[in-house]
Amino acid sequence: MRAVLVLALVLAACTAESGPTTSAVDESTPTSSSTTSTSSTTSTTSTSTTTTLPPTNTTTTLVPPDGLSAADRTLVEIETISGGLAAKSVVDSGTGLFFAQNMMYRHTISVFNREFELLATISDEVVPSAFGFGDDFPGTYRGSPVEAAFTSDGSYAYVSNYRMYGGGLSEGASDGCNKGSWPDSFVYRVDTSSLEIDQLLRVGSVPKFLAVTPDDRYLLVSNWCGFDVSILDVATGDEVSRIEVGRHPRGIAVSTNASVAYVTVMGSRDIAVIDLGTLEVSYMRDVGSGPRHVLLSPDGAYMYVSLNSEDRIAKIDVGSGEVLAKVATGDAPRSMVLSDDGTALYVVNYNSDTMSKVRTSDMVEIEDHRVNDKPIGITYDEATRRVWVSAYSGTIEVFEDVAP
Repeated sequence: MRAVLVLALVLAACTAESGPTTSAVDESTPTSSSTTSTSSTTSTTSTSTTTTLPPTNTTTTLVPPDGLSAADRTLVEIETISGGLAAKSVVDSGTGLFFAQNMMYRHTISVFNREFELLATISDEVVPSAFGFGDDFPGTYRGSPVEAAFTSDGSYAYVSNYRMYGGGLSEGASDGCNKGSWPDSFVYRVDTSSLEIDQLLRVGSVPKFLAVTPDDRYLLVSNWCGFDVSILDVATGDEVSRIEVGRHPRGIAVSTNASVAYVTVMGSRDIAVIDLGTLEVSYMRDVGSGPRHVLLSPDGAYMYVSLNSEDRIAKIDVGSGEVLAKVATGDAPRSMVLSDDGTALYVVNYNSDTMSKVRTSDMVEIEDHRVNDKPIGITYDEATRRVWVSAYSGTIEVFEDVAP
């Protein structure tokens, strides 16, 4: 593949402080910089809602069983994708598609396949009246795609928008917001067969993380400046409830039986626990400072939480709420992803420009990889054992877990 000049955007780094009244900063504006990479590179171009290749859910690069656990393998960088990117997150559909959310810096969602080909660049420009919102939202609006979550079969992707641009929605709050009368926002639904936005869903102010319950019944959205979580009926798109959880909710994980949701409250030291049957809330208290991202082990016995203000990852016993161990991975650990077998945890360290691999059995960091500036998003593709890392500096780096 031909070499490319990597467009780089550096995001001013801010970390969350502890305490229930402290602002937790999670977004900023990137500025110019430069990065280098030793992997092969793929250049992409970005236009408004342009499909450049037909979407595909098949691949010839699927890897056979090797008898190893993810913790036994070693990460090797195999690809760097650049061009038209400033991705806050990159998310695997489970069916061979990868959605990169480019915030307000590009106003796009970039969609790739397992061969690193750009399938589509989806503009975040929408006309709400075309989606049934009548005269309340006249004209055209733009979003700022943050995160994505997929239905269990990968048919639909839900994409949150940090803020909307147009009409009264342009008055959206920022990361340091206190709770107030901030305007509600929209989540977009994207049909993964057409790679087009086909539904708008109304949620709270400054929506960030999303999760679809394993039974595809609910979509959960953390509303950063609303201090609450929107629970939406997937079948109708209607908001069933909006539940207050605390200052600056961020990450969401749902139990495999779809009965409980765990929400990190980044402006605190706590995790909100939502009973999805009764919609009542309880808390895991004092897990650590600035909890940002949360994951559950495949068997649901353990929880992993990135503590942005402590520069550590915590392992928690779900049944008792006890913090079993903490490991330091780098400065400002943000997003994480688990291997399919649950033996390895991959973490991006925002201020360190590194990606860590942690063995979950004893919470020991077993690998530390230098990545491009301001890594912020990460996802894992089970079929290829590949880890995709997005950076605000304008790249997505792809690593493969291989036998040592």
